[in-house]
Amino acid sequence: MSDTLLITGCKQLVTLRGPVPRRGRALRELGMIEDGALLVRDGRILAVGTRKAIERRKDARRARKLDLGGRVVLPGFVDSHTHLVFAGNRAEEYERRISGATYERIARAGGGILSTVRKLRAADANALAARASDWLSIFSAHGTTTVEAKSGYGLDAASELKILRVMNALRRHVRLDIVPTFMGAHVVPPEFKKRPDAYVDLLVHRLIPQVAREGLAEFCDVFCDRGAFTVEQARRILTAGRACGLAPRIHAEQLARTGAARLAVELHAASADHLEKVNAADIRALAASDVTCTLLPGCCFHLGLAHYAPARKLIDAGAIVALATDFNPGTSPTLNMQMVLSLACTQMRMTPAESITAATINAAYSLRRADRIGSLEVGKFADLAVFDVSDYREIPYYFGINHCQYTFKRGRAAHRRNALALRH
Repeated sequence: MSDTLLITGCKQLVTLRGPVPRRGRALRELGMIEDGALLVRDGRILAVGTRKAIERRKDARRARKLDLGGRVVLPGFVDSHTHLVFAGNRAEEYERRISGATYERIARAGGGILSTVRKLRAADANALAARASDWLSIFSAHGTTTVEAKSGYGLDAASELKILRVMNALRRHVRLDIVPTFMGAHVVPPEFKKRPDAYVDLLVHRLIPQVAREGLAEFCDVFCDRGAFTVEQARRILTAGRACGLAPRIHAEQLARTGAARLAVELHAASADHLEKVNAADIRALAASDVTCTLLPGCCFHLGLAHYAPARKLIDAGAIVALATDFNPGTSPTLNMQMVLSLACTQMRMTPAESITAATINAAYSLRRADRIGSLEVGKFADLAVFDVSDYREIPYYFGINHCQYTFKRGRAAHRRNALALRH
């Protein structure tokens, strides 16, 4: 049996081939091929082009054949900001917010992140792994093939390590790629409430070195905002992480403008996420840097906020813009990147093409994986999602609907809604 797979029937094959990362008008360049085809071998893309050109190849004639029946094909979504491992949910807080309570008021009353921390500390690692595995299946069913996942709901040494070890165990058993991030600096835990700098010392001198020594994470993240960590504390934590080989990421300017975006530029962070409160000077600084601006409209939507991140200003200034779900139990309980595209278009005035680019190749760049994923090009992994629409613009247009019919991870089916005929 041939180990080569010929995929045809791509009405629109959105390749995203071209320069990395994408800035400005380049975000609209999809590299689309009408009536496209892919040739895949050993999980990687061997050839990509028009159906006519690919079918003429000698190795294509001997390949197994899969006809997608005129559907739209995109690179698999790269969700570059999630909080995958947690216990319980915060539906009760959701109802309270609808009744008028603010996110910060709920947090001061012992809710918010700390309520999830209490549940996670009490949770069994096997139960956490089983639940996260179920979430990953749903990610895949919506077209996502790579997920960044943060710790941060443990906030003590044992629980933070438990989360990271769960993630790394999952990496060996699930089809999707998981990119682990250490985020022990989510908020100050209650036992250090009056001694926040002592908690920073714990992170810097004990936890970060141990995480790096055990190879449990690739990135280090900090929630640098009002009610969380200061810019100086974040600088200490991220500098310590970088010294141990963990690249910096940062939650920046979500609740208040603190200077976190400028810190991201100073430290050459892989990504600055949220950015709802940035000003014109921040935007200019980000645009002049190689920091990816990862925008999270699902969070604003779920919290009922009117003010979203200034995507148009960032794009027009030349910043690198990515999109992610921010999947978490408190502020963005969604795994559907298609819905994120819809919110990016309607609430942040991004075009459908820009939103797709932001959710694929630019997100892959922020995870330092643009050489392997995020576009459909020769030599890259055959990570792709198949949508039952006739035009790529229909994916965000029909909001709240899962259009994904088929998800491939490294050339193998990770999700299939309807059976497609595979011919030999």
